[in-house]
Amino acid sequence: RGAQGRERGVAAEGRYKQRDRTPERIERTTDLRHHLNAMQNSPRCPSYPLLARRGAKARSRPAPLPPLSGAPTERANSHPKENPVIELHSWPTPNGWKISIALEEMNLPYHPHWINIGRGEQFNPDFLAISPNNRIPAIVDKSVSPPIAVFETGAILVYLAEKTGQFLPREPRARAEVMQWLFWQVGGLGPMLGQNGHFKLYAPEKIPYAIARYEDEAKRLYGVMDRRLADRECLAGDYSIADMASWPWVVTNKAQGIELAEFPHVRRWYDALKLRPALQRGFALGKELRQIVAKGPDDESRKHLFGKR
Repeated sequence: RGAQGRERGVAAEGRYKQRDRTPERIERTTDLRHHLNAMQNSPRCPSYPLLARRGAKARSRPAPLPPLSGAPTERANSHPKENPVIELHSWPTPNGWKISIALEEMNLPYHPHWINIGRGEQFNPDFLAISPNNRIPAIVDKSVSPPIAVFETGAILVYLAEKTGQFLPREPRARAEVMQWLFWQVGGLGPMLGQNGHFKLYAPEKIPYAIARYEDEAKRLYGVMDRRLADRECLAGDYSIADMASWPWVVTNKAQGIELAEFPHVRRWYDALKLRPALQRGFALGKELRQIVAKGPDDESRKHLFGKR
């Protein structure tokens, strides 16, 4: 009876292993890994502010499960200046802050290379080789061979999110939410606030029509964002690369002549994200250079920023 029992046990174990490798089982296991990875890396927006308000110490999260795509799976260390694998070519502007914030949030090692756009360094051949549009920021990922260069903030944010498996869901509906609000920023909020700031602050000639036109459009876009945030914590529900793209431009609200008191949901979102430690580090990058930016463009800067093509 003992020998027969052992034989039945071996047979049952074989059947179990066979069932365990069915496509349905593999798919459920993959979904579970994806779900756990998302839980580890996409916290709800208020979590960090809530901890900060209570004076609690944030507990370190476990390393994420390896991404299911072909992206590199090595976990970045927590010291961005050590063993950098990403070169960040940037300048302390809203577009530059998008990427430094993302690199900090994703805990990727990186090294900043400053491109002084007021002195025309964006037209240097070395920079044009990685950013043909002569605009900052751009990155070079040296963790792969040969290295990959990426320019345009939307493309960079998607690349980094897919590389790390963070802040961009894989589930189609949730992914679409993030992507449409990311592209709303890169195609609308950023460019229109840029034009509003230009005609209001930097244009050598004050053109009432242009000032009114872009101020109205800037406020319209703030209204769109305010309505979107009325019933959700962040632009796509959970904190994502869409928020990392929009927040740095809202930083400029005072210079833009926009009162956040008129947009209470944007104000709540802005203040909550401002308490995130990684966002603070990304925003602080290049702080020592902001005095140059704060002085405003001189004649040489105007030539490089507004004249040279």
